[in-house]
Amino acid sequence: MRTEIQELQASLRDFATERDWGQFHSPKNLAAALSVEAAELLEHFQWLTEEQSRNISEEKRGPVAEEIADVLLYLLQLADKLGIDPADAARKKMVLNAVKYPVSRARGTMKKYSEL
Repeated sequence: MRTEIQELQASLRDFATERDWGQFHSPKNLAAALSVEAAELLEHFQWLTEEQSRNISEEKRGPVAEEIADVLLYLLQLADKLGIDPADAARKKMVLNAVKYPVSRARGTMKKYSEL
């Protein structure tokens, strides 16, 4: 049974194939595009206060959602090109993070694991 992530990746593959874009979608180029889109997402929050960033206006919500989608789509394409299951990678990373940031030492602090 295909997951929603796999379906999105297949749709992205088809989209790129129809446009002959595969030639441009090297892992390096996809990683660069992902970084650009993440910066475009950040731009929406650049001059907001912490409180404003937690309560974005309905007017901003749509453009922010589009940038989130761009980040996700490039990330899924990159994972697909490299043969990495992003959901599996995320689960494994969460296990590693739980070891690096045990609740007893990390709760309520933003210190890096090497400083705990």
